Amino acid sequence: MQDYNDNKPNGNRQGARRPAGGQQQGGQPRRRPANGQPQGTAKRRPVNGQGQAQGTAKRRSANGQGQAARGQQRPRPNTAPKAKRKKNAKKKKWKIALFAVEILVICTLVGVFWAMSKANKIQHVKITDEEKKEELAIDETIADSEVLKGYRNIALFGVDSRDQQLDKSTRTDTIMIASINLDTKEVRLISVYRDTWLNLSTDSYNKANAAYARGGYKQAMAMLNMNLDLDVEDFVTIGFDGLIDVIDAVGGVEIDVKQAEINYINDYQISMVGHPDGTTNAKGEPNYVADPGTYTAVTRAGVQTLNGLQATAYARVRYVGNDLERAQRQRTVLTKVAEKAMTLNPATLNKIADAVFPKVMTSLSLTEILELLKDIASYDIGETTGFPFEDYIVPNGRVGSASVVVPVDLEQNVILLHKFMFGDEDYEPSETVKKCSKKIASDTGISYKGE
Repeated sequence: MQDYNDNKPNGNRQGARRPAGGQQQGGQPRRRPANGQPQGTAKRRPVNGQGQAQGTAKRRSANGQGQAARGQQRPRPNTAPKAKRKKNAKKKKWKIALFAVEILVICTLVGVFWAMSKANKIQHVKITDEEKKEELAIDETIADSEVLKGYRNIALFGVDSRDQQLDKSTRTDTIMIASINLDTKEVRLISVYRDTWLNLSTDSYNKANAAYARGGYKQAMAMLNMNLDLDVEDFVTIGFDGLIDVIDAVGGVEIDVKQAEINYINDYQISMVGHPDGTTNAKGEPNYVADPGTYTAVTRAGVQTLNGLQATAYARVRYVGNDLERAQRQRTVLTKVAEKAMTLNPATLNKIADAVFPKVMTSLSLTEILELLKDIASYDIGETTGFPFEDYIVPNGRVGSASVVVPVDLEQNVILLHKFMFGDEDYEPSETVKKCSKKIASDTGISYKGE
């Protein structure tokens, strides 16, 4: 068995005042009228010379009959009882408050109906508690960890699907984990290299992207949980045509294109919009042709804004560098898309929802999606990295005739992962991880004896 040490890569009120003159605030000043009678009890002689008390005065009607005045005497301006004035004021304030509540309710309902109309386009799948327990390979000790309770980990899968087939029978070109710190709202992205030799959760070992092809999202999540000591219970899968629409909706992303990447970017564009021409290339892969106008070729190196098709093709380039560089390109694209999405107006977000939701499959419920979206402006895209880590990886290992990425000492890689994701400086890998680590070393012939 090869000793990895022999070949280590370089790698916070004011009180009310009494008005001047001792008047009660809000009422009229008390004053004695000219006849010396207190205001409000004064009598005056009517036209017929009969002294009638004001307020019960009679007047002669047209037929000479004295009839009681219709209704009560109209109150003089500003002499209404203070209690009544206060009651009217309170009633007015109540009407205003009620109106405001009605507007709030209407706006909330509109928002909910909008979200439901969009979310109904998503391919939603429900993972029951029983399925989580039996099929996602989550260790109970890890699930109960006080450290992990402060985070939410969601698996992100990107698949090469042109017919909205987002479940089984398609390999994942992109395998990522979005780890959200529930207190700080920092999001860290971890790419799991698709060619990494891992336990597929069934005690069979293969490249990591084979798990989704064989058992869909459940097996892919179980693979991540088993090999990385995680508690991933939710996922989002998107086809590359969906990613194209997202990037176009945000107005493209700025990428520094290398000269060596140009031809591959254009080739991937053609393969995504074109059709096989019946021939194969030197690697035995089918050649594609595309109709004029279906794509825009990238013609120069340097910083430039790539449209959806171009940026998606860039993220798929695999023959410049290795799987590590490809994963870095994918993280670069997704990070730039996320940063632009956080600044968009409602109209643009609506456009994105219309275009993308039909091309997404997720275990997240409408309530969970709304909960995540309401805080979108407060999220911060933090550090990103790849797994396995730089100093504990062989990117070009072999298992039989297959070229694979070797996690040299899976135990050490998991220790570094928990430090990066959760700040756990003293993590001890599970017995399952230790067992997998030994098997990987046996299969690849590469071991690590420590520093």
